Amino acid sequence: MATPVKMPELGESITEGTITRWIKQEGDRVEADEPLFEVSTDKVDTEVPSPVAGVLKSIKVQADETVEVGAELAVIGGGGGGEAEAPAAEEETAEGGAGAEAEEAAEAEPEEGEAKPAAKAKSRQDKAAAGAGGNGKAAAGVSPLVRRLAREHDVDLSQIQGSGSGGRVRREDVEAYVQQRGKEPAAAEAPAAKGKAAAAPAAPPRVAVPLTKGLREEVVPATRLRKVIAERMVASLQTSAQLTSAVEIDMTRVMRLRERAKDEFKAREGVSLSPMPFAVLALIAAIKEYPTANSAMDEDGNLHVYQDVHLGVAVDTPKGLFVPVVKNAESLNLAGLAKAIADVAARTRDGKIAPDELSGSTISLTNTGSRGAVWDTPIINQPNAAIFATPAIVKRPVVVDDPDLGEVVAVRHMMYGILTYDHRIIDGADAARFLVKVKEVLEAADFEGDLGLERE
Repeated sequence: MATPVKMPELGESITEGTITRWIKQEGDRVEADEPLFEVSTDKVDTEVPSPVAGVLKSIKVQADETVEVGAELAVIGGGGGGEAEAPAAEEETAEGGAGAEAEEAAEAEPEEGEAKPAAKAKSRQDKAAAGAGGNGKAAAGVSPLVRRLAREHDVDLSQIQGSGSGGRVRREDVEAYVQQRGKEPAAAEAPAAKGKAAAAPAAPPRVAVPLTKGLREEVVPATRLRKVIAERMVASLQTSAQLTSAVEIDMTRVMRLRERAKDEFKAREGVSLSPMPFAVLALIAAIKEYPTANSAMDEDGNLHVYQDVHLGVAVDTPKGLFVPVVKNAESLNLAGLAKAIADVAARTRDGKIAPDELSGSTISLTNTGSRGAVWDTPIINQPNAAIFATPAIVKRPVVVDDPDLGEVVAVRHMMYGILTYDHRIIDGADAARFLVKVKEVLEAADFEGDLGLERE
């Protein structure tokens, strides 16, 4: 029995995807849920598993081709019925990949009651062209990343000689064009698009810095994910005015509570009790008093202040950095947060996180302390207004005010609470107030009720 493999739904508002690599080839045996191919969209890169076990009979859409959700990609013979399901995401929310529209569909005969493939291909091309406003037919068949780059750099794709299949424009072609344009006199540049896009300043071209010569070296090609992370980090710094502030937090009470409760907590909840959920509860308490930390600014300068806290949690994996999202974190207690964070982190490391769980954060948290760092200046996860960092908790001598002895030096568990914030949205004084609230909640450590403990 032949089973069609179709482009799965890859998340809200995603209508198409680019096949970046076939993991299995025609004639290969494939098991159900075994990775079959890789797909890239403007939001996520992911591996798609096979819907059934069988033999990959035919591949209808080749690598670098872009097709709509629901399009037939391949046929597997010898397996059971059913269609491709949503994939398990393995790479961080990303923009991109070079791609092209499938052309062979225009030559295939349509089934009864089905629109002609040529018309479908034209519809896809029209949509692609609309996505890179001002480029017309030149944008047809290019990937979401290429269209985005064209918009950002005010590039007319018809002016670029593509190096892809059939002369299609790839990301490298746009980048090379922008870099070369930056070296030419202004008169030699293509005219800017009219209207709102023309008023926006063009992004500065990438400057080629000569590499050091004469050294022993190993040239390691950057992975796709590493390139995506690089692009997004630079884009974040270019998008918002980022500053970092910090306070010192005495975590001694939290650590003592954790020591008392950790064994019973793990037995009851099934996850370890780390300092992170305590920090998240304090973060949410601060957001309730200073809600602009949980916001974003749109292109027109309007501020969107969110009532729900969708917490992006930076997760370190062998492939690179991912930011899965814990939805509605404000509705969870300490145990709920511990389990939710452990769940998304484990599924992210195992490559089982869903694409929709890698976007939609309203504020983010990074736990660099898990790897021993005592200080950090994190970069904002766009379009968030802020990211909170929890570096390592270390024992050191601190001057404390004892009610009986006065000022004395004692060994305490200390941590820096660090906030990188968008100065377009949050002023320095407000960032300081926000951090002081986090500090107050953690130092009071009134979490016995969450842990089922009697207050000492």
